[in-house]
Amino acid sequence: MLYQALADAVVVIHFLFILFVLLGGLGVCWWPKLAWTHVPAFLWGGGIELFGGVCPLTNLENYFRAEGLYAGTGTSYVEHYLVPLIYPELMFPSGFPRSGFIVIGLFVLLSNAIIYWCLWMGRGK
Repeated sequence: MLYQALADAVVVIHFLFILFVLLGGLGVCWWPKLAWTHVPAFLWGGGIELFGGVCPLTNLENYFRAEGLYAGTGTSYVEHYLVPLIYPELMFPSGFPRSGFIVIGLFVLLSNAIIYWCLWMGRGK
């Protein structure tokens, strides 16, 4: 039970990190110093998707699930609703195509580059 709770906690942290990667650039509009943590985060997130890496949070979650002898098919709220959002390959019976991850990575990098470019251009006025 403890390991399942730890695995679920990691999933929540992972989901919050993904939201920060996707939306953190908008937060920089109000808190410019946030860029010091957001830029490395979105570069990491986009790079993981582009190059097919595995996030350490995924490994940590898998570790907790294995330690608890919990195969990852339980019915906790977190696992039921958040896990498919974090791991899109679970929503596709034949697997999520590699090209889909590349598109996600490009979207993360380009959308954040546009946000930062707009912020940079706005500060120059």
